[in-house]
Amino acid sequence: MTQIRATVPDLEQQLTAALGAVGDGSSDFDLNPDVTLPADRKLRPAGVLVAVSTYQEAPQVILTKRSSALKHHPGQIAFAGGKQDAADATVADAALREAWEEIGLPRELPRILGSLPQHETVTGFQVTPVVALIDRPFEIRPEAGEVAEVFSVPLSHLLDPGNYQVQSRRWRGVRRHYFAVPYGPYYIWGATARMLRGLAERMQR
Repeated sequence: MTQIRATVPDLEQQLTAALGAVGDGSSDFDLNPDVTLPADRKLRPAGVLVAVSTYQEAPQVILTKRSSALKHHPGQIAFAGGKQDAADATVADAALREAWEEIGLPRELPRILGSLPQHETVTGFQVTPVVALIDRPFEIRPEAGEVAEVFSVPLSHLLDPGNYQVQSRRWRGVRRHYFAVPYGPYYIWGATARMLRGLAERMQR
């Protein structure tokens, strides 16, 4: 299992070094080399917040379970975040705005350390995972109608490559493979799992 040193300065140093490493982006198609993507495709920018809380006994990553009533990705596990609106100066601003709207995380609370390479989704988004530390508790307020649950997963679990699985299902008539990193009752898969695996890979270097 990946070892996470206890002190916040050490963790911050490790994460900052990992985020600064050179590397390519990722996509929902990484495990499906047979897919040919159009060169002229238009991708919409989005930002998600990889929020690592440091006020518990061990660092945790804050995740959400989407409402089962949503039209897109109902019931799936996701980071707080969303598409970049015209009022958002950057994708980081979009991630912070969405985190406030979705889970009640005050915009001034996250200490942003940097970003992982962009991730392309099957739904046409170019997602920037923004990594931040949350140093003190806040009142979690799930957005009614969009977020069914807010929960945390130990960072050590998500940084252990041995916890990741390659699974598959049929999508639009074709079998597609993807990463999954289950934790207890939570089935973390798809884009969220792929971005987390990208962080795990960088932390192993």
